[in-house]
Amino acid sequence: MNYHQRYAHIKKPVETCVVGSGGFGRSFLAQGLRVPLLNARIAVDTSADIAVEALKSIGIDEMNIAVCNTQKEALSAWNQGKYLACADLQIVLQLPFDLVAEATGHPEAGATHCRLAIEASKHVALASKEVDSVVGPELARQAQLKGKIVTPVDGDQPALLIGLITWAETLGFEILSAGKSSEYDFVYDSQRETIFSNGLEINVPGFGKLWETSHVAKPLSVVHARAQACAALPQRAVPDLCELLVVANSTGMHADTPTLHAPILRVHEVPTFFSLQAEGGIFNQTGVLDVFHCLRKPDELSFAGGVFVVIRCEHEESWALLKGKGHILSTDGHRAMVYIPRHLLGLEAATSVLDAVALGESSGAQHPQPVLDLIARATKPLRAGATLAMGGHHHLIDGAQAELMRAAPLSDNTPAPFYLIANRTLLRDIAPGQTICFGDVSVEDASELLKLRRQQDTAFLMQER
Repeated sequence: MNYHQRYAHIKKPVETCVVGSGGFGRSFLAQGLRVPLLNARIAVDTSADIAVEALKSIGIDEMNIAVCNTQKEALSAWNQGKYLACADLQIVLQLPFDLVAEATGHPEAGATHCRLAIEASKHVALASKEVDSVVGPELARQAQLKGKIVTPVDGDQPALLIGLITWAETLGFEILSAGKSSEYDFVYDSQRETIFSNGLEINVPGFGKLWETSHVAKPLSVVHARAQACAALPQRAVPDLCELLVVANSTGMHADTPTLHAPILRVHEVPTFFSLQAEGGIFNQTGVLDVFHCLRKPDELSFAGGVFVVIRCEHEESWALLKGKGHILSTDGHRAMVYIPRHLLGLEAATSVLDAVALGESSGAQHPQPVLDLIARATKPLRAGATLAMGGHHHLIDGAQAELMRAAPLSDNTPAPFYLIANRTLLRDIAPGQTICFGDVSVEDASELLKLRRQQDTAFLMQER
């Protein structure tokens, strides 16, 4: 694709507003200084001071930043060409910008921001997968009714994987599985017999015997042994499941198991093990989504949280040629892994923004459907009256693990979406191993997320019954 040609008709830069100035938001603001067809000069956060610091961090002179507490101040600053910092999206919504980039990662606040943006006839780049996992299809539907787009963003794995899946389908490949690598590699030091991942280092004596799988009688047993040897390292992450849910809602693909398989693999092993059990792999069915932990040595290339599809090798002569050029095939030569070894966060998001505003296209499905729900299962006793507090960089709920299930309308006896119950109060005791249902938590009727979810259930799921 020639991107210059794709966007040649854009005559003036697309104007954007970034809500949430964490890692994604700041990287988007920073790249906004370099993308000729995009401006990003409005930053919104929980306080104007945080927004000011975000703008200063990318090199904006404080003299050119206006703290805006009213719509009048915002309009004046906009007309002066200044950068705007504020603590409330509603202060700037009347300004003539095109798109809101929602990057707070906060389920309730993010839902409100999206609703306000759509009502103000703005497009939305939805980087907050927490919101997308609960009500993404409904937000897309409501935006379409106003002639606007809600889109996932290039730079995050969901949009990149959706793009790769649809590319493969367009070319007629049979997709056996698809997925992403986890955020953090498992880096093996053979001299010290340790594995390092995301700030944690563990001792793995004898792990060298598990390094190779291609020349052992039962290669799958090696994969299982790796998981056991690395039991002290986290091997399931809520963001991984959440992101694959977003992919499922745009592609119709499913997970093979509620918690994913998440094997620890070297990159060249992926097409061998991301296959059916009958073929020596880990899956019960084809067309599934999963994640792998990239196992490598310190001097080997990282997969960098990239995305991939595993496809059937239909024409032996072609794939023999491609294998000679370095493409990764399974040990039996019947499957190939095609991949994108990157995700660049907000640095890459501009293409999705330009597609939405200038072309009226989403980087996901134009009409996403609720295929999967992300739910919570208790891992310890949870008592009535306790708050299911969401915290940490990965927005986890203490005492609960995430699982994927087929999307279902809310009811008291149905497992509730993970990020709908986040920060809510339990109404009854939950035993370890029990799923947390909607009737188990107190969700106020005024909840924006709940209102949108009920609308989504009515628009998509109730009609299926």
